[in-house]
Amino acid sequence: MAQARIASRIPRTPDGRPDLQGTWLNNTATPLERPKELAGKTHFTEEEARDYEARYLWERAVATVAGDPFELEVASDMDVFEPGKLLPDRRTSLITDPADGMVPANTPAAQQRLRERTDRQKVHYAENPENFPNADRCLSVGSATGPPMLPVFYNNNVQIVQTRDHVVIVTEMIHDARIVTLNRRAHLPPEIRVWKGDPIGHWEGDVLVVDTLNFTDKTNIRGSGSQLHLVERFSLADPDTLHYTFTVDDPDSFARPWSATSAMSRTSARMFEYSCHEANYSLMNALRGARFAEQPAPKR
Repeated sequence: MAQARIASRIPRTPDGRPDLQGTWLNNTATPLERPKELAGKTHFTEEEARDYEARYLWERAVATVAGDPFELEVASDMDVFEPGKLLPDRRTSLITDPADGMVPANTPAAQQRLRERTDRQKVHYAENPENFPNADRCLSVGSATGPPMLPVFYNNNVQIVQTRDHVVIVTEMIHDARIVTLNRRAHLPPEIRVWKGDPIGHWEGDVLVVDTLNFTDKTNIRGSGSQLHLVERFSLADPDTLHYTFTVDDPDSFARPWSATSAMSRTSARMFEYSCHEANYSLMNALRGARFAEQPAPKR
């Protein structure tokens, strides 16, 4: 009965599908993993929720303003970093499976892969543009841009454009767009790899299911590898709430699959361009600084 009431309230496209279009704010304060001090506790109390949200805002303000006391006070007062609130049910983690609310342990193969990646970055850092971490190159995989999409400090808006045959998911952070095809059933051949994978969507009733394979080894979601299989589900709880669930399945990288659930709220806010470092001057200057640091010290 409740499901029927929800179905009757949600907006629909001319072909009868739930209309997911619009701009959604993905800025919940609920952490992906359960904080260690709350081990075994699935939900915050009201008092714990208030304390956690206040600490969440403060920590993000501190991390973003590089310790400037004046800017820190302004940032905390103005909420300029989109701190968000805990999900209404006050869960202590987005992860719902496994029950401990934690990302399962990486396999030995994934641990080795992570060590090798870290070692390469230490040895070759700033030798060439491609040696910088992805974030330094303004290439975002995972976190806000997805997949999967998780909240970060700011730029947490997500815009969805929908047709009968495609759904486009545009993220404000790094202004990336994922084009999900709804009229294809087979993934790309395994030798073709894409940083954000090859997404194929289909409808299961009123739920949009996005199945993504063909990731590259450059995609790193908590230690995932090229064999990552990601399944996302989008559904309208009401006209202004978009439920978002994802499952990570990568036996080569994790001890077991894991799943998380979140929610986005409809917003009338505008999407702004995220320029990162404009014209890549920052990257050029970082390379120039590295070459300068390599020069022998002047003789005295």
